[in-house]
Amino acid sequence: MEIKNFGIITSGGDCGGLNAVIKGVALTALKHHIKTFIIPNGYAGLYNLVDFDHLVELTQDRLEQIDVYLAGSEAGNSRVKIAKIKDENKYERIRQGLKKFQIDALLIAGGDDTGSVVADLSEKNIPCIHIPKTMDLDLMTYSVGGDSTIGRIAQFAWDLKTTGRTHNRIIVMEVFGRYAGHTAFRGGIACGADAILIPEIPVDFDYLYEFVKKRLIERIEKSDVKAGTVTIIVAEGLRDASGKELVDESSPPDAFGHKKLMGAGKYVVKQIEDRIKKDPEIKEFMKRTGQYVEGVYEIPEVREIRPGHLVRCGFTSPIDANFGMEVGASAVYLALNNIFGVTVVSYVDGKVHYMDIKEAIQQRFVSEESIRIYEQMGISFGRKPQEKIDLKFEKVSGKPIRPY
Repeated sequence: MEIKNFGIITSGGDCGGLNAVIKGVALTALKHHIKTFIIPNGYAGLYNLVDFDHLVELTQDRLEQIDVYLAGSEAGNSRVKIAKIKDENKYERIRQGLKKFQIDALLIAGGDDTGSVVADLSEKNIPCIHIPKTMDLDLMTYSVGGDSTIGRIAQFAWDLKTTGRTHNRIIVMEVFGRYAGHTAFRGGIACGADAILIPEIPVDFDYLYEFVKKRLIERIEKSDVKAGTVTIIVAEGLRDASGKELVDESSPPDAFGHKKLMGAGKYVVKQIEDRIKKDPEIKEFMKRTGQYVEGVYEIPEVREIRPGHLVRCGFTSPIDANFGMEVGASAVYLALNNIFGVTVVSYVDGKVHYMDIKEAIQQRFVSEESIRIYEQMGISFGRKPQEKIDLKFEKVSGKPIRPY
């Protein structure tokens, strides 16, 4: 199959690294005298391609306007699932749009939902390659956006410690990640959080409360100015004690069936506040440290903060900029070798690694083994840690094992 023109699509949520993918694709394609065109607005744009008057070609001059260090996507995104479109001719409509602009193959960056659509299009004999992108880090491969988001979470949580310490507050910061806790976990570790609550680990709120109370009291009482704070990072997909999802029941699900998650941070705040109000030790602590004012200031404040989209916008980390450029280029080389219907995994030492899309988009969660080493350091995951951990030791040679 001879390729003269690529179409590039970014789909799903925005994050760091997408512009690096776009630039990696286009610069590599130019080297091989192939044109790259942006199909804007994700799968919505692909479905409506036949109605477009023109597409933006990523010439060398146009690429000068795209900065790899900026998050977001020059191509735009949308949450549209092709299979859900109520048009029996939707696939033929897509083919006609591709034919109109002489697009020979699609290079599509996105997460598990996006990947499922790439697999669907591939089964309909539309040449596609999936480039892994999700800030949630829950694919089997590393994904563009993960490192950038972890860095943003860590920075915001670290900054909030100045507010927490000034007011002797317990800070509860809720972050994105849906049902996998990777970004909350890694961002929480990087910011020096005291407790990290993720969907994979059921929370014992009685234990969490005692842990938080002890740490806050010790910090304030040891401070010569009686100042201290405790930081808790909470993944949005946290479930309540019965295992029920914390979702906005008033909002309809999106095209992929996901309900809007909300309330994890507020739920944690309420669990802590309920226990603080009933705890007689708190009143004595507040008096000992000169904070107690009856009827005005009787218990420490517990504050919820949700940075929301701030953790996925702004700037791309150097790791995501490099990875994005590499997998963008690798997708081009896969296409030039007529390898379609796959997910790009990585480019390492002259080898382009790829895997089956349906395998790549299987959801990956934080493992028990990953957190145990941190529990031994005194970081709480909302449960009583084991006294000892059983470690296995393995000597490796050759290429180093990458994190994440």
